[in-house]
Amino acid sequence: MTVTELVSYEDALASYDPVMGLEVHVELGTKTKMFCGCSTELGAEPNSQTCPTCLGMPGSLPVVNAVAVESAVKIGLALHCEIAEWCRFARKNYFYPDMPKNFQTSQYDEPIAFNGYLDVQLEDGEVFRVEIERAHMEEDTGKSTHVGGATGRIHGASHSLLDYNRAGIPLIEIVTKPIEGAGARAPEVAKAYVAELRELIRALGVSEARMEMGQMRCDVNLSLRPNGTEKFGTRSETKNVNSLRSVERAARYEIQRHAAVLSSGGTIVQETRHFHEEDGSTTSGRVKEEAEDYRYFPEPDLVPVAPTREWVEELRATLPELPRLRRNRLREEWGVSEHDMQSILNAGAVDLIVATIEAGAPADQARKWWMGELARSANESGKALDELPITPAQVARVTALVKEGSLNDKLARQVIEGVLAGEGDPDAVVDKRGLKVVSDEGALGAAVDEAIAANAAIADKIRGGKVAAAGALVGAVMKTTRGQADAARVKELILQKLGVTEG
Repeated sequence: MTVTELVSYEDALASYDPVMGLEVHVELGTKTKMFCGCSTELGAEPNSQTCPTCLGMPGSLPVVNAVAVESAVKIGLALHCEIAEWCRFARKNYFYPDMPKNFQTSQYDEPIAFNGYLDVQLEDGEVFRVEIERAHMEEDTGKSTHVGGATGRIHGASHSLLDYNRAGIPLIEIVTKPIEGAGARAPEVAKAYVAELRELIRALGVSEARMEMGQMRCDVNLSLRPNGTEKFGTRSETKNVNSLRSVERAARYEIQRHAAVLSSGGTIVQETRHFHEEDGSTTSGRVKEEAEDYRYFPEPDLVPVAPTREWVEELRATLPELPRLRRNRLREEWGVSEHDMQSILNAGAVDLIVATIEAGAPADQARKWWMGELARSANESGKALDELPITPAQVARVTALVKEGSLNDKLARQVIEGVLAGEGDPDAVVDKRGLKVVSDEGALGAAVDEAIAANAAIADKIRGGKVAAAGALVGAVMKTTRGQADAARVKELILQKLGVTEG
């Protein structure tokens, strides 16, 4: 049954309880592929990073990438998983053009990590625990580009191009247990989980996990069951969702779509679906009436993986502070609210602020510049904060120049503008643009005398006790000095020359 209209989100939750399952694929940041020595570097000419092994040529033999195994164990430990003492790779058999071997080397019933959890913090501070079923190693597929047609998908395309550079890149697939009890917050939990997982992966240093580049992709499985019942409903699987916002939108849309189908007496079809970024909708991809038979069997060309307990414990000792715990610690150290910390996280500024503080800036100043002037510049240029051509050390230097009185805030903004424009380090920009604060007392005194003489009526008001009127004279002096005076010192001089004491 085709449903073109959705029920409202509120009506859907009034009748049904959502159950989710999230499958996240993470490309590991190894230099070579999972089972061969081909480079994983992005941007190479199509099909230039291939060999007989990753192309599945007869007689070629795979060798496991040791760094990928180490990364998998670190991920498992960070997710509080049990690490298998012995596990095997398996062949997952299916035909598709981007699988040159006609099977994917993966793990089936013996994953390297299993039975874990990840605590995620929602925007209001509530912590929700997501149980992890497994994390297993496998290899990525090649990339298909469908040419012609209106959607960029195979349907309606005139032909397809295949690039096998990605085939064989190490992947970790992290699969949750059914996520129950989230209710109306299910889409928010899905987004928060993927966000927390991304931060964790980055903290471990095993992948950049850039979703926009396909280094991290999420499949959103969702079903509904009538409120008060236990049996799971039929699920849909929205494939390869590649942004945090899209994960939330896909879950929300599917809740509304499922509810519309069920409420009208229809039946949910078990299928894969495609997510459409432009309007947040999903459309049918491939019907999966039954669980597919991939004819898994142990990979005969690879020996089992058997991490020793000593090695696992050595890796456990190298794990960094978990991102959520680190954020809570930094929030307390910086004295900011949950809301402000969430804004810093959303902006991708946490590590930049930390590095700026480590370079000598006060915490409040580091936050001020990254979340203010630099965030504005990033928004205007369409870049992420960490893509701006300015370093934490340079931002720290600007704060130092302000603290020592060489710059005021207005001049500091001009210095940052110059650094972003490629004019050099802060000191070079100051010299090139002549931006130092006018600190010569004689020059300042002369400018103050000039402002008082030119604004006699205002000066009389100040003498009469209206100290607030001094702002106009301060503005006049700042104009004369092209903004290069210390406004606080200018005000002091004005009051001093007029014989007025503030307060």
